[in-house]
Amino acid sequence: MSGVGIWFVGARGSVATTTTVGLLAIRSRLAGHTGMVSELPEVAAAGLPALDGVVIGGHEVAEGTLGKRAEELSAGGVFPPALATVLAGDLAAADERIRPGVVAGQGTQRSAADRVEAELRAFRDEHGLDRVVVVDVSSTEPPAGDVAALATLAQLEAALDAGEAPLPGSSLYAYAAFRAGCSYVAFTPSPGPRVPALAELALERGVPWAGSDAKTGETLVKTVLGPMFAMRALKVRSWSSVNLLGGGDGQTLADPDNAASKIATKANGLESILGHPVDGPLHIDYVPDLGDWKTAWDLVSFEGFLGTRMSMQFTWSGCDSSLAAPLVLDLVRLVARAHELGEAGPMPQLGFFFKDPVGSDVHALSTQWDALVAWCDRAGRGAE
Repeated sequence: MSGVGIWFVGARGSVATTTTVGLLAIRSRLAGHTGMVSELPEVAAAGLPALDGVVIGGHEVAEGTLGKRAEELSAGGVFPPALATVLAGDLAAADERIRPGVVAGQGTQRSAADRVEAELRAFRDEHGLDRVVVVDVSSTEPPAGDVAALATLAQLEAALDAGEAPLPGSSLYAYAAFRAGCSYVAFTPSPGPRVPALAELALERGVPWAGSDAKTGETLVKTVLGPMFAMRALKVRSWSSVNLLGGGDGQTLADPDNAASKIATKANGLESILGHPVDGPLHIDYVPDLGDWKTAWDLVSFEGFLGTRMSMQFTWSGCDSSLAAPLVLDLVRLVARAHELGEAGPMPQLGFFFKDPVGSDVHALSTQWDALVAWCDRAGRGAE
């Protein structure tokens, strides 16, 4: 399969820019595939699309250019400064494919959805693409309001036709993507495709989608350590976490309403793995000086044989965009392959990548890995 498009929601943000630089660097033989799960033999067995045929476009509400954002990220140590210079021409070309994003209050949601759908179709047609995968890497939204009331697609269509604005921004993009026949990756904890009416639309249009909230750091560690405590029958009494973030993500999550979505997805997995609620606060604090870097400190209190009290501490410090970008490329390739095979609706087999996996209550990383590999094996045999 060739001709896959990535359409970013938040196309000049840190994750989208790092992904774009990474893709261009790999194609120019300036970088390797470190961090890309889709390059591992067990996953590549699915028959995934090559990166050489991928075209990037997107929507963005912020000012600036991809080139300028790449310079800022390279200055912060996210990737070597030489890449922003060498790839300047390619970044400028990609920047030409970015369209103004949807701004709440500017026109009706119906008109905004129609515009986004038309731009997605035009992007696919202009570049002769077989598939387009919309990837939401925009700022995290607060938890959705009463979207459950939109239980059917007919109810949603009626609300939009009446000039109402029933959808969160991320869900509006998912609606337009599904109508355009594009698959979708909910990389953030924003509501996105989880509105019941949108799940119906995805099945009707025959498109797959994956989500939600990619796990790139502290939660990834939790989904490895949590099963260890459970399998050794050690009782976790409390698990306290402090997260320090810089950059745009940290600034967004400094708002308690926005942070609520992230905190919920970070907490759910651990309780599911351990089988019981766990005491301990989970803090997310904004530290502007950290830039695109994040640090998490965790204190685990647990109980052993004869009630002996013990503890474990770990610190995770990493570059958020560098951790996220290869996962974006992985998910695009996997979702595009699923679309090619005729799959539609949520993809629980991609839960390996997410804090809040759609269609699954499994959070242990090793179990999620087994499910991913099993699907990749079936997908590979499906191409025979």
